[in-house]
Amino acid sequence: MSIPADRTTGEGTTTSTRTAVQELRDKPRASVLIIGGGINGVGTFRDLALQGVDVALVERGDYCQGASGASSHMIHGGIRYLENGEFRLVRESVIERNALMKIAPHYVKPLQTTIPIYTTFSGILSAPMRFLTHRQGKQVERGAVLIKAGLTMYDFFSRDGGNVPRHSFVGRKKALAAMPHLRKDIKYAATYFDASVHNPERLTLDVLRDGHVANPAVRAANYVSAIGNSDDGVVLRDELSGETFTFQADVVVNATGAWTDGTNAVLGSETRFMGGTKGSHIVLDHRELLEACNGTEIFFEHVDGRIVLIYPMGDRVLVGTTDIDVDIDEQAVCTDEEIEYFFELIGHVFPDIKVSQDDIVYSFSGVRPLPRHDDTQPGFVSRDYRIEKREETVGGRPVTTLSLVGGKWTTFRALSEHLANDTLAALGVPRRTSTAGVAIGGGKDFPKDAAAERAWIEQAVRPGFDEARVAVLLTRYGTRAKDVLEYLAEGPDRLLNSTKELSTRELAYMVEHEQIGHLTDVLIRRTSLAFRGLVTEELLAELAETLAPLLGWSAADSAAEIELAEKVLADAHRVQVKSLTA
Repeated sequence: MSIPADRTTGEGTTTSTRTAVQELRDKPRASVLIIGGGINGVGTFRDLALQGVDVALVERGDYCQGASGASSHMIHGGIRYLENGEFRLVRESVIERNALMKIAPHYVKPLQTTIPIYTTFSGILSAPMRFLTHRQGKQVERGAVLIKAGLTMYDFFSRDGGNVPRHSFVGRKKALAAMPHLRKDIKYAATYFDASVHNPERLTLDVLRDGHVANPAVRAANYVSAIGNSDDGVVLRDELSGETFTFQADVVVNATGAWTDGTNAVLGSETRFMGGTKGSHIVLDHRELLEACNGTEIFFEHVDGRIVLIYPMGDRVLVGTTDIDVDIDEQAVCTDEEIEYFFELIGHVFPDIKVSQDDIVYSFSGVRPLPRHDDTQPGFVSRDYRIEKREETVGGRPVTTLSLVGGKWTTFRALSEHLANDTLAALGVPRRTSTAGVAIGGGKDFPKDAAAERAWIEQAVRPGFDEARVAVLLTRYGTRAKDVLEYLAEGPDRLLNSTKELSTRELAYMVEHEQIGHLTDVLIRRTSLAFRGLVTEELLAELAETLAPLLGWSAADSAAEIELAEKVLADAHRVQVKSLTA
């Protein structure tokens, strides 16, 4: 892809003619069209590209903007799914968890997890009823015996190809010695390992890039919506210019998550597959809470049946999550009630630590792509996935539509392989290769420990780039940072005044290689600046000034982009952008 050069005008903020969209218009046909640029759609795109299939992908917003970008940032086997009887999913999840730590080590890291336990036998009698009825019943905290049984079973599922330690138990004295801010009536603490994904948005971009590298003929564009169906193909609209065009495919893959039914309606078929629930999180800048966690995630099922997690991510603390039925036509936002719930949870675990609204630097919500569940309580809705197939004739051509129902971050590679297999079967094309064990993007040859990381950084340092800058790039791109460094060295570059984590030429790299459409793409999904509460008025102004010539923005467009960024941060993330000098 090259930097866009010209521009279309219209109402509101627009952008220059985008190469990615132009490639779709120039060749308006592919064997497969994937609608949805979350991790499952992008994973399927990569898999099909590796098979040599002519595949195109469109996403109505930015890549990883929906549920994929609003996850709990965990890569986990789903220990609580055992209670739901979802043994197949747990086994697949722990296998994929272990694999992702090997093939994407730049973003997926081991996560030590502690469960505080306050009783010994509680929950033993109610657990079988929850298993059989999928209802919470009487509110009862899990005791040590029940948790021990669950973790033993979890270890059993993890035994093949496992690369994390088995669980351990300690009593009250050792638990409080390690984490003195815990409730003093704690009886035990159980510790086990899962994993976290620190940059889910960047991992999604890496998977997408792998698809392009594997097969340069494939195409993908963000900010392109499917808005209808005709005899000439699926009607697509460029959301940045307003222009429409049609696109034909033999197989259409609907990977739009909670909006799958709506997408099917646009394509001419009424379905009732989905029943998503809202999950919200807050990010805190709270040194005392960060230290209280002692480098480990606090994880437990609250008495209301909701899963609770409190864990450090760098110098911030992530707290979540809720599980609430929601109207998908309304924007998912973290409410005051949810925030109060989170504060209550923190007090439940760390009663002497006080948290206030002033400590929140970011919040986010997403709608889980769960199957329709009628009167089943949200916490017991299956997290497994299935694929619904529909055959039809459009304009005299046979078209197969595959709708993905469900799916979770941890299993995206296996799910994508399953969805790709069904697509290949519909095309009558054999599979060439598997994605199992194939390194993702900057995870290839990533340093295996802290000492190796330091050595990698020292080796990569060159004139104009000190160790701190190289470290930021390694965190952001993995070992692809070497390619980025080469790009940065090929032209004039300077760090932004408003942050030392971005430079003018790196923004040009993002425009050229990562399809920037709005300021928010940089703040939320190309970097972690918004997540960490580091967005200022000065940063917005400097970003707009730097991006304007690259994207053909006028002064009015730049002002509109700053206004849009402030609105998105305020409305969706409860962030009020302030000035550094205020």
